[in-house]
Amino acid sequence: MVFEIILILAFIGYLLSAYAFYIEKRKEKEERYKAVCDIGEHASCTKAFTSAYGKMFGISNSIYGMLFYVLVFILALLNFGNYIFYLSVLSFLETLYLAYILYFKLKNFCLICHGIYLINILLLVFSWKFAFWI
Repeated sequence: MVFEIILILAFIGYLLSAYAFYIEKRKEKEERYKAVCDIGEHASCTKAFTSAYGKMFGISNSIYGMLFYVLVFILALLNFGNYIFYLSVLSFLETLYLAYILYFKLKNFCLICHGIYLINILLLVFSWKFAFWI
């Protein structure tokens, strides 16, 4: 059961990251584009994804997210629970950092970001169970 939950979480995380990437690219092409998750001035996914904090080493955070979730999915299929757990710890730390940036630097609320944060927290919990309880 835990195995299946990790696969589902990785799949949902990938979809959320892919949507974040779509928003970034669409906004680059079309200045007037408004994403579904752009609710207001201080509740905007686009504002979060296109900010200076939306990239690390010149690469979009959403690309890192997609790669991370694909890796978790593959590791789960290969039954490498320990690796998933250690990667989940790192992603949780990154989640804390990005949440800090979102709330205190950007003073923004991002629905997609919160979905990704939730996925990362759940991945941490379930990967711990997968790695050490099965």
